[in-house]
This record gives sequence, structure tokens and C-alpha cells, in this order.
Amino acid sequence: MILDRDLGVAFASAHFGPGSRSGWDMLSATGARGLRLLAESGAFSTFLFTEANPVAAEVLRQNTASVPGATVRCADARMPPTEALFDYVDIDPYGSPVSFVPAAIRSVRPGGVLAATATDLMVLAGVQPGACERLYGSHPVRGRLGPEGGLRILLAYLARTARAEGRSVRPLLAYVRGHHLRVYLEVGPGSRESPSDPVGMAGEATWTGPYLGDRGPYGPMWLGPLFDPRLAPRLTAPSSAARPRETEEFLARIRSEAEVDQPFYYEANELAGALGLPFPPSRAGLARALAEQGYGFARTHMRPEGFRTNAPRAVVEATASLLGRSSHARVPR
Repeated sequence: MILDRDLGVAFASAHFGPGSRSGWDMLSATGARGLRLLAESGAFSTFLFTEANPVAAEVLRQNTASVPGATVRCADARMPPTEALFDYVDIDPYGSPVSFVPAAIRSVRPGGVLAATATDLMVLAGVQPGACERLYGSHPVRGRLGPEGGLRILLAYLARTARAEGRSVRPLLAYVRGHHLRVYLEVGPGSRESPSDPVGMAGEATWTGPYLGDRGPYGPMWLGPLFDPRLAPRLTAPSSAARPRETEEFLARIRSEAEVDQPFYYEANELAGALGLPFPPSRAGLARALAEQGYGFARTHMRPEGFRTNAPRAVVEATASLLGRSSHARVPR
């Protein structure tokens, strides 16, 4: 998780900028995530660290003893602390964050940020659909698009929970990396009666994006943007990054992807297989051909060969068919 904490510092530095804000690391463990945010981002002057286990809380006290602004408490994170409201609240569990979401949302000031991790990819990515429906209230996508489906189901769950609290959420940065999902959300005022968030179902009758499978409809899931277009260009690897090259490469992909922020992605080899093409079209050829038709194109951080476009699936498939049956497809990619 070293690189993930690098990304956390990059996010806080870019979104907040220098300041004297407050934070709460709900499930602190050794405190590494919150301590790096406090010490490296320049955005915080105080941070509360909580652990329910007394032994863990004592380790936290030792780790934070020499860090100005750090406070440790042995407490149940499902109960908002007396210091709430915070500018930033972080849920970083092993497994699902569901148990801690209501307290987290109640503890973020309007305009503040809720960050959450989920590592239960078996559930969210469709391997255990029954568990996903019980825990998150959504029918998941299975297969190579399952992780993104899981990310969008997590966002939908957070949006629905915020709605129940009379709040709203807006993704600033949401991504899939390795075995986990990570989201950073701006929390604002909302309405229980008239939700404006883009949470909905992806069914074959109305869905014009990448093919999701034949077990739909899928969701409810978040069908809106994953990135804030104003934040993404400012995301760069911090000078304190433990893995600066990897962090910058990942953020460069995010900066590009944010320009074509559409739900789900395509892969040339998958298109070739589905369409019965003799050769997969080249990614460069697809980018040129779609641009000539007025559509956007960007690679995704989720898969090395994946790309996003705002072109309808019918256009993508027709373009891939034309390229895949032409001599241009023989050019090395």
C-alpha cells in the first residue's frame, strides 16, 4: 500500500493545498496513512487516529508520540467522535467499509472529503453476487469489467447512504489498483426526496456502452464521472513519494483518462473476439478513426490495453470491424 499512500498525499496536496485542516483516520492500524497525510501534504494541522483494540491503540500512541497535531484514541469508529465535523475522514478497512460509512458521512463537514477503501473484490467484482446483493444492494458485473463495476457499486452505495443522511457525494478521484478499490468523495448537502446523483441500472435495453454480459441488468451503480476534471490536471507525484516514478505514471494515466470519463472501457482483443475479426485493430488506429468521427479516446488505468471513448458501442464496433479487416491491423502495435 506504499504507492496508495503516495497517491493519498498527492490527492490531499492537489485538492486542499496548504492549510490547517482537520482529519480523522478511522481505522488507523499503525497510523501510516494518516501520519503521511499529516506530515507530507501540508493540508492538515490536526489528525485524530482511532483503533478499537487497546494493543493497537498503544502502538499508535508510540508511532505518533513525536508528531505534532496527532491525537490517538481507543474507540469504536462506528461512533462519530466529539471532534466532528472534520475536513477529511478516511475509512481504510480490511474488507468492506460498509459498517463505518454512516458514521463517516455524519462526521464530514459540508464541502469536506470522505475517502474509502474496499478490498472485498470477490464480492464487488461479481464472484460472489449473492453477497454483493446482500451487502451493497446491487447486482454486480462479472468478468474483466467486474472491478470497475465494483467501483461503481461502491460509489452507488456511498451515494445512497449519504442520501439517507440528507447529504450528497461527488467523486473527486476513484480508481482500481491491485486488490483494492479507492475513492475520494466531496460531501455536500443533499435531498432524501429528490436525489440528483447519477445512480442507476445498466440494462441491455438502454445501455449503449461496452458490453457488460448477459446477466443484467446490473446495479444500481454509479454511472457518472470517476474524476473531477478540475482536480485531475493538478495531480502529480509528491516530492516525498516513496515510489515517485510509479506514482507519476499512474497519475499521468488518470490525468488523460479524466478527459474521456465514460462508464466502462473497451479492449481491442475483446472487440476482435466478439466481432470475429482476423486481427485486433491497433489502439492507435482506433484512436485516429474515432477522433475523425468526433469522439474522444483515452487509455484507462484499469487495464494495460483498455481504452475509454464517448462513442456509442455501435460506432466502436463498426470502427473496429473496419480496421480489423484492413491491412492496417497488421501494423505492430
